[in-house]
Amino acid sequence: MNSPLSAIVVMGVAGCGKSCVGAAIAARSGGRLIEGDAFHPAENIKKMSAGTPLNDADRAGWLVRLGQELQATVKDGERPILTCSALKRRYRDTLREAMPGLVFVFLELTPAEAEKRVLARPGHFMPASLIGSQFAALESPHGEPLTLPLDATLPIEALAESVDAWLKPCGERNLARTA
Repeated sequence: MNSPLSAIVVMGVAGCGKSCVGAAIAARSGGRLIEGDAFHPAENIKKMSAGTPLNDADRAGWLVRLGQELQATVKDGERPILTCSALKRRYRDTLREAMPGLVFVFLELTPAEAEKRVLARPGHFMPASLIGSQFAALESPHGEPLTLPLDATLPIEALAESVDAWLKPCGERNLARTA
């Protein structure tokens, strides 16, 4: 691991590249990728597949479960790298309560780019029709502690490099500035 930080969440709206960037970060840092979508209960997947956005109640148990997975991964001696939309501050705070010192990588892009990407993604339960609801729910994490906003349209390896540089011990001053 490159730093003493315990866990990373790669966050943003559907189509921002959470899975690809999370995998690239995990490959660089030796961390374990945790796909947040894999922990959605069947009811949530059914709801999203039908084009109905999730509400706070739908996400509550899912976020608690993700927090437990973060804790279990750290307990196993690994750095978790969780992909999770984490659209609202209260969702991020739920994860922070489970894992103090949690850092967030916020992948930003426009609604048009998100829609283009989701339309090009075969076999995923999240339809492009829900992109608008994702942006409506998004509470930008700009200014939150231990949060790195990045342009999601940059190449995946460049994004992973940016995260790696941000997390390196010599870059701890960078983390302090975002707090």
